[in-house]
Amino acid sequence: MTARIHIVGIGDDGLDGLTGHAKSLLTSAEMVIGTSALLNRLNDSVPAVRVECNGGLDELKSAIAELPDKQTVLLASGDPLFYGIANYLTETVGKDRFEIVPHVSSMQLAFARVKESWDDAYLSNLAVQPLDRVVDMIRSAERVGLFTTDSITPSVVAEALLDRRIDYFNAYVCENLGTPRETVTRGDLQSIRGQSFSPLNVMVLVRRTGAADLPSTGKRTRLFGNPDDVFLQSRPKRGLLTPMEVRCIALAELELQRDSIVWDVGAGSGALAIEAASIATAGKVFAIEMDAEDYNLMLQNAERFDVPSLVPIHGQAPAAWASLPDPSAVFVGGSGRIVPELVREAASRMPKGRIVVSVSSPDNLLAVQKVLEDSGYRAEVRMINIARGQHQLDRVRFESLNPMFLIVGGK
Repeated sequence: MTARIHIVGIGDDGLDGLTGHAKSLLTSAEMVIGTSALLNRLNDSVPAVRVECNGGLDELKSAIAELPDKQTVLLASGDPLFYGIANYLTETVGKDRFEIVPHVSSMQLAFARVKESWDDAYLSNLAVQPLDRVVDMIRSAERVGLFTTDSITPSVVAEALLDRRIDYFNAYVCENLGTPRETVTRGDLQSIRGQSFSPLNVMVLVRRTGAADLPSTGKRTRLFGNPDDVFLQSRPKRGLLTPMEVRCIALAELELQRDSIVWDVGAGSGALAIEAASIATAGKVFAIEMDAEDYNLMLQNAERFDVPSLVPIHGQAPAAWASLPDPSAVFVGGSGRIVPELVREAASRMPKGRIVVSVSSPDNLLAVQKVLEDSGYRAEVRMINIARGQHQLDRVRFESLNPMFLIVGGK
């Protein structure tokens, strides 16, 4: 039987940072494989034959296939399973061939140094991801961890973010983590721009409390169903904007015509109302929002999208619609207990037409369905589950949005 290879993670501090088990594996090994940089972290207490492998994953796989039956340690940087070589080797060579002894990842160390959680952070390696894509993902993130490169330094990242007016992050550059030369530099992106740092660094970005997302640089290209990130959104309430996929279904179910009179009740920052106004160009779309911050964001979004048929209204329903013309289509979005009553009031103002209601709780679902049926509407219900692919280092993972219920009422 071929001997198993131990993949041992090692930090910038070399043997000093290893556990007793990891040290014993290295001191008793007959052969140690790794890049020249990793092998240089060992001292004379590791007598094994050292095999340099600097040519990448394919060369490493070939070298493993030709190994003699000896006790072997393969050195990896940090945690070998944190988007490291262990993922590739266990998938291509087989899990049975390896045992894995992880070290603390430099990414984990960096977040520990700045005292921030990294369980929901956007993480990326600029060696394998285009800078433009990474910058656009940073735009809407809460916390970010970046492996930089010799050419894409923290200064270059800061410059790219500021060029897009993404200036609402505090930045930390963590150098030489775990070594006596460890340094953590804190500042805003303006101060990081132009500074030089050690090649061994991790960059951490933390959004300032309450900072709103800047819209992406992508331009509007669709009549409706534009990406969420082209709309200004209030960061503390991010996620309340009707997602693009749900917006498309809701707008289709409203059966809008060029001359439709539409009410959007609880319009937020105006995504659905703006796209409805793009369809009902000869009608009117009244977007009712009681929150002052969201109302102001709606005004800014409306200006950017240039939709003359949109009429933003700052007020609380149902009082806010008392003087409005009767609608031919109504969209109601919200999560409060008042939603069923708003639907009842809106239905009483509609001699005919369509009502679409977006809710997130089963209680509101049942209550709205009953209200519509009592008001003479035929109610149909859809549950919408969406998962969007997100690039995370060299992988794609799927991030699920909260399930949504759409109740569609028609006469």
